[in-house]
Order: sequence, then structure tokens, then C-alpha cells
Amino acid sequence: MNDRILVEWDDRYLVGIPLIDEQHKELITMTNTLYQGCLEGDAKAVYFMETIHGTVDYVKYHFSAEEKLLESVNYPDIGEHKKEHEGFIRQIFEEVKGFQGGKQFVPNDFVRYLKDWILAHIALTDKKYAKYILNLKKQGLLHIEL
Repeated sequence: MNDRILVEWDDRYLVGIPLIDEQHKELITMTNTLYQGCLEGDAKAVYFMETIHGTVDYVKYHFSAEEKLLESVNYPDIGEHKKEHEGFIRQIFEEVKGFQGGKQFVPNDFVRYLKDWILAHIALTDKKYAKYILNLKKQGLLHIEL
């Protein structure tokens, strides 16, 4: 594996819903971009903070798309899923706010947290709703395009 890449996309992360899979791939790409920012030497904090804003915006966009999909199929665990999203966003904002307030911040640790959270969320939570949605589709009960 390339030492400038923190995580490589693997098809085991696929949930079977093309739009969501493409967004997950983009999240992995952004995580690697942030990681590369951590390796940039003296300018890493500036680069990292510039990059994190775009990543946060994309994460919020992705979460919104997921939640709209889950609402459209009346996913029974949507409340819990939203709580996970909200907790993740809150954690990111707390880290960024702390950094901006002078708190010692280790970008590399933050990026590893981001990677671990995204991969665990895909593997557990997202695969769970994907199974629900794909089962509805298989039964002919889903009337939206995936």
C-alpha cells in the first residue's frame, strides 16, 4: 500500500446502493486527502484546516442524502442512524473548534478517527439499512430508483 494513502477502497465496503456507494468512495478519497495534508510538514495545519472544511461539507451532504433515502423507505431505525450522524458531526466540530481555540491538535490522530468511524459506520450501520432497502426491492415493495 502507498504510504501516502491511509485507506484504500475495497468492494467489501459496498452497500449495494450505487449513489451511496459512490458517496462512500468519495469519503474515502477525502480521508486520504486529509491524511496527505498531515504529511506536508510545517504547512500541514493550514492545509489541513483548509481541507477539513470541504470534507465536513461533503459529510453533511452525504448524511443528508442517506437520511432522505431512509425517510423515503420508512426505515425503522432512522432515529438511531441520525443520532450516529449527529454525534459524528458534533465530534468533528468540537475538534476543529478546540484547534482554533489553541488546543493541541494532532491532525494524524483526527484523520485516523475519521477513517475508523467511516469504515465502522459503513460496515455496521449502513450495511444494516442497505439490507433493509434491498430486501424491499427484492420483494417488489420499493418504488424508487436506487
